[in-house]
Amino acid sequence: MSLYVDIEKAFPDFKLSVRLEGQNEVIALLGGSGCGKSLTLKCIAGIEKPDKGRIVINGEVVFDSENHINLPPQKRHVGYLFQNYALFPTMTVWNNIFCVVKKPKNERHAIVNDIIKKFQLEGVKNLYPRQISGGQQQRTALARILVSEPRILMLDEPFSALDTHLKWRMEQEIASVLAEFRGVTVFVSHNRDEVYRISDRIAVMNDGRIESTGTKEDVFDSPKTLAAALMTGCKNISRAEKLDDFHAKAIDWGVTLKTERPVPDSVKYIGVRAHHFERVFETASEDEENIFQSHIHKKIADPFKKIFTFSFETDTSGHELQLELSKDTCGDFDSGGFILRVPADKIVCLE
Repeated sequence: MSLYVDIEKAFPDFKLSVRLEGQNEVIALLGGSGCGKSLTLKCIAGIEKPDKGRIVINGEVVFDSENHINLPPQKRHVGYLFQNYALFPTMTVWNNIFCVVKKPKNERHAIVNDIIKKFQLEGVKNLYPRQISGGQQQRTALARILVSEPRILMLDEPFSALDTHLKWRMEQEIASVLAEFRGVTVFVSHNRDEVYRISDRIAVMNDGRIESTGTKEDVFDSPKTLAAALMTGCKNISRAEKLDDFHAKAIDWGVTLKTERPVPDSVKYIGVRAHHFERVFETASEDEENIFQSHIHKKIADPFKKIFTFSFETDTSGHELQLELSKDTCGDFDSGGFILRVPADKIVCLE
């Protein structure tokens, strides 16, 4: 089961240019609002028509601008879970699912009853969408998609309409469904935590194009671009200048950093995640690199961690960085100046 997408679509103030491939995996499109994630799904589904390019689903060409191929949505066999679930308001839960089953009539009832039981919808099967919860609506929509036997699944911000207490449960339910689905799933989200837990591979989108792609571990450990670093939660980013193969100047922080990985010639920014700084309790030797006297500006309490904004004492421009520590481990970190180490293996160079 595979997906190949290489398309372009231009608007007066925006251009979509996406190349994406996948096979028997969950691919996440991670990006901010307006970057083109949902538009990409609509092009794959046939709701939007690209200006040029090619889309192939499980070996079948469903769109090819050069050969004038553009199959309608119903012939692409794509399971598309919309943000608002798109249930038929005048149909019950049971009928919403029943209406898409493409099996002989004598098999349809058993198929619908089985999926309703699997998704724990027996108690609401005779109710209308307006009478059931958001979580039940989502399960109904997903059940309807699966009985249509799609060749690929596409989930557009599936948890955005749910209350916080429902999100975790629904996320786990969807993850179980995706684990059983034999095909490609394209999962759209702006939430890095959801993306990391659910996906196998991540494509970071910015301004209509995919800037970086890789396994979720690679994208988080080495985001490569500014947009990828921001979308994966890196809160400390400075303009950078390469000094030599393993040293770069963090311009905004007023410090020179030694890196473990070679600094590329194309480096524009340096990033360090808020939980990667290390406190130094002993006086460091003068020749030890990446150790800086620092000063706390603010202390902010989260339910389970403390956030400190600080600056290196060498920085005279007032740029604040963030440090995050568990409440259980931060101890007397709350007051006075302190010394921090920036681990060389945790520094990311960005384009």
